[in-house]
Amino acid sequence: MPTPGSPVRGSRTGRPIMALLDLLGRRWLLRITWELRDQPAGFRQLQLRCDDMSPSVLSQRLHELKEAEVLELLGDQYRLTAEGRELLTILAPLRAWATRWAQRSHAGAARAAPD
Repeated sequence: MPTPGSPVRGSRTGRPIMALLDLLGRRWLLRITWELRDQPAGFRQLQLRCDDMSPSVLSQRLHELKEAEVLELLGDQYRLTAEGRELLTILAPLRAWATRWAQRSHAGAARAAPD
């Protein structure tokens, strides 16, 4: 689990941003966080929402997100913590940029397509 102050993949500095990028760069981690944006979900619900990701990978990512205090388990439901909701708020401009990028890419592809 990447932690601020400790070396992480790709960086020996221990800078908090590097630890965050290492955490967020793990496969499925952002998708799980995104899927919990509107409502809590159980393990199987999350697995289905994440295109049937393997149970072992889901379990590992949920553990990492709990350890990072991005989500919590209440009963059998996972939900975002205040830190997790803040993270999604911070990522919102990326979503807007991605939408504009997709529109530009689609428009460029349409212009380049033969008649």
